[in-house]
Amino acid sequence: MDHMSPRLRAFLSEPIGEKDVAWVDGISHELAINLVTKGFNKAYILLGQFLLMHKNEAEFQKWLICCCGATESEAQESSHCLKEWCSCFL
Repeated sequence: MDHMSPRLRAFLSEPIGEKDVAWVDGISHELAINLVTKGFNKAYILLGQFLLMHKNEAEFQKWLICCCGATESEAQESSHCLKEWCSCFL
């Protein structure tokens, strides 16, 4: 990937560990609050949802928009972030 945001680069630089969901690239403060209220307080829990959806970015984006109030841009950035993390670590 030629262009990578600093936030995405930081997220991909190490294993997920116990990072808060707000560490995921594309997750705004408001979206993070929505996710936390739905039980997705850690990045690894959001990754688990992505994996349950068989790493299907379109399905994950739809879920994030419909169920969590993400914008289309937030959904695209966060699904891309999780996909890239999977490529690096799984």
